[in-house]
Amino acid sequence: MSILHTEAEGPDTARTPLPVVLAGARGHGRSHLLNIRRLEEAGLVRLAGVCELRPLDAAELDGFGAPAQSADLDALLAATGARIAVLSTPIQTHADLALVAARHGAHLLLEKPPAPSYAEFRRMADGVAAAGVACQIGFQSLGSHAVPAILRMVEEGAIGALLGVGGAGAWVRDEAYFRRAPWAGRRRLDGVDVVDGVLTNPLAHAVATALALAGASRAEDVELVETELLRAHAIESDDTSGVRVVTSAGVRVAVAATLCAEKSAEPYVVVHGSRGRITFWYRQDRVLVQRGGHGPVETEYGRTDLLENLVAHVTDGAPLWVPPAETGGFMRVVEAVRTAPEPREIPAAHWHGEPGDGGPRRVVHGVDALVGAAADGLKLFSELGAPWAPSPRAGVR
Repeated sequence: MSILHTEAEGPDTARTPLPVVLAGARGHGRSHLLNIRRLEEAGLVRLAGVCELRPLDAAELDGFGAPAQSADLDALLAATGARIAVLSTPIQTHADLALVAARHGAHLLLEKPPAPSYAEFRRMADGVAAAGVACQIGFQSLGSHAVPAILRMVEEGAIGALLGVGGAGAWVRDEAYFRRAPWAGRRRLDGVDVVDGVLTNPLAHAVATALALAGASRAEDVELVETELLRAHAIESDDTSGVRVVTSAGVRVAVAATLCAEKSAEPYVVVHGSRGRITFWYRQDRVLVQRGGHGPVETEYGRTDLLENLVAHVTDGAPLWVPPAETGGFMRVVEAVRTAPEPREIPAAHWHGEPGDGGPRRVVHGVDALVGAAADGLKLFSELGAPWAPSPRAGVR
């Protein structure tokens, strides 16, 4: 991984590490805790506080000393004077907690999705901007150096005219995954939007990255969104879905994703051109260029860590890789998913059960091949003849 270096790392420019508060340190938040430790060792930050409903024990905080702990983020920020808040909390809490941090002058690394609705996203983004603090949205794939490299290749005509962008995600998740938290697998909880679907949370990176490579990162870049939301598991939200976006420039972006795959595969985004294609396995920063008259070329790129980039922004004014405005297009998709008809249940005849690490799981017949075909053809499941796909599709402008 390529890491962005700041002046704070130089021998003659030592600085006091920035105090950081982490809200949500278990589950996915554990990865943030480990990253904060890495940056502590580099002298860039120090863990000043942890916000959790149940305090972390000594083993969980091994190597950190004794940071302050509280279930009240407001009080924790006041007590620690943290310069940065990392928020890895339930989706429906993102906007409120971001605004709490902003009121304390803390800059933000906010986990994706940034909000469960476009209105909440705007409330969060506008409030953070008014407070004058920086906000980075945690789409790690958008910190990949492959993204600007691919955009340059497309702009230079390496694969001819841009025809469209597809995305494919086929993962395996068992029933325990949907019981990991009260909000898991929910569209709403206690009357509050959650929108924890396959396209908006676990495989949200495929959507955001596809939009970025289509030049449609911002809200105004999205003209039309079509959705097909389905579920095989006994949940409220979708676990097998497709979305197709038409951008304001007329480019089609289609992403298909499932948590009911026959076997897990690396998710990817594919850029289709008139004279070739570029495939980007975004978790691996790996790019394959295939074009007429040339042999295939595969390249691995570096990646800028988003928290390290935020630190560099605060200390040195480095540009942010993923400010809120660059996720507006993704939030238009979240809004289309939120307002779409309830996900259609996939009949039992079209899936079967298998044992999983955390209990039984459900496998949708043939879904792996359909996910790939959707990305290749920029199509929705119904257009590929999937017998369980809804018709007519839902379209949102």
